[in-house]
Amino acid sequence: MKIIAAALGAALSLLAPQIAASADAYPNKPVKIIVPLAPGGTTDILSRYLAQELTKTLNVPVIVENKPGANNIIGTQALATAPGDGYTMGMLISTHTINPHIAKSLPYDSRKDFIPLALVAKMPGLMTINPSVRAKTLQELVALAKAEPDSLAYGQPGGLSSGHLSMEYLKKVAGIDVLSVPYKGGGPAVLALASGQIQVLINSPTSTLPFVRDGRVRAIATTGATRPAALADIPTIAESGFPGFELYEWYGLFFPAGTPQAIVERMSGEILKIMATPEMAKRIEDIGAESSTYTPAQFAEFVADEDQRWGSLIRQLDLKPQ
Repeated sequence: MKIIAAALGAALSLLAPQIAASADAYPNKPVKIIVPLAPGGTTDILSRYLAQELTKTLNVPVIVENKPGANNIIGTQALATAPGDGYTMGMLISTHTINPHIAKSLPYDSRKDFIPLALVAKMPGLMTINPSVRAKTLQELVALAKAEPDSLAYGQPGGLSSGHLSMEYLKKVAGIDVLSVPYKGGGPAVLALASGQIQVLINSPTSTLPFVRDGRVRAIATTGATRPAALADIPTIAESGFPGFELYEWYGLFFPAGTPQAIVERMSGEILKIMATPEMAKRIEDIGAESSTYTPAQFAEFVADEDQRWGSLIRQLDLKPQ
């Protein structure tokens, strides 16, 4: 055994300079960001802006590849099976910490097959209602739902999304029963809300704020712990009588497992520089989100906390694996 250990140590010592040299030369070819959702949404928009800025700082093309489907599982699997050489990243969202608790099986290990790299943005859900609803506040909406239990329906902006689970959690803590209507995403759901097909929606501010600003829907609450700058006049659900209510959609970059630490640190440094610019902070603030300058270690801790948060919530809601 001592001979084998010595041989292994010698081999690793010979490889170390090669690994360091490889990291020093990185990157020397195009870098890809996998987005497990269709083009046009918040995840895609943030990924393309980062790709544009990273192309400038890394001096190699950084391209976005959309791989939507199966509640983000198709694109996430593509990231998990990519080489850990630093040339493939993935922009994953909070669904990454929801799926392990609601999927009967996954073709990857969500905790072991990825290296958290950077939290790009954290966005509270925006709760909106159709203007025809006789309520101006969340308290009034809850009172209406209790008085007329068959009068309200809410939209799921994608099954088992953060918007769907946030509304189910609110129903539980408020003690109300509101009919659930599924939609294929936030875009169709907010259109249904504006047309009066449904009365309530918790959705991403990105796709909802234009409807709020032109008066087609009314904003009454947000799901985060504090009010984002772009939503400063809208109270949180916690402020509206449900203390401790705090749920977010988040967007973060990951590498596949096995990516060398030197490359993780190099890419993290480049991303942190971009995140610290006023332009990036403004871009994220304008969509109702909060920017972040987490290190990979801080982001890993955040992901672990989110995994526990969503797992606990799903157990409270008694949702069964699908």
